[in-house]
Amino acid sequence: MPDDVLKVHRLSKEFISGRDRVQVIAGLSFTLQAAQSLAVVGRSGSGKSTLLNLLCGLEDADGGLISVAGRDTVGRWTALRKQTIGVVFQEANLMPAMTLLENVQLRASLAGRASGEEMHWLEQLGVAAEAHRFPDQVSGGQRQRAALAMVFAMRPALILADEPTGSLDRQTADDVADRLFEVQRNSGCGLVLATHDQALASRCEHCLDLSESA
Repeated sequence: MPDDVLKVHRLSKEFISGRDRVQVIAGLSFTLQAAQSLAVVGRSGSGKSTLLNLLCGLEDADGGLISVAGRDTVGRWTALRKQTIGVVFQEANLMPAMTLLENVQLRASLAGRASGEEMHWLEQLGVAAEAHRFPDQVSGGQRQRAALAMVFAMRPALILADEPTGSLDRQTADDVADRLFEVQRNSGCGLVLATHDQALASRCEHCLDLSESA
């Protein structure tokens, strides 16, 4: 039985809107195992991005427990984001003054995973030919593939992806998704993917609809 890479127990989060308290996440519990993928879906405002922010410590929960790779997250978020949790956003978060390869090398180094295999990850994501180009010299799809290569190069236990293909055309989005799922399964890390795209969500093994729990 694969090890659990993510455990969430009775997670809750609310925001203040005027004089009202709005419960966005209410007593949410689930478990994700290594090499498994979970789609987080729901209408706009149902809490998809909020959940991902909670799962990587960018926002504080009001209640509940989160453990990542068998470790309590309290007081450890910075270290976890550095080495254990890889985050992919809708827009590729690349350093503009560095080549695609240098971006991957930097991310691997920050995670303590520098191994000389950074080109391998660009090859796996299909952008090795652009390795020595700068972000503004390649297409949006190529930038997003490089962003995924950065995440895989840190060898995370868990990847959190927030609309990772949302800014791409359909054909490019499908190609990037193909690469994402293939490399994710082969590397054995868990994947939590927040998306409005039902076709993309259907490719995950499990689905969490926040509209139903809101």
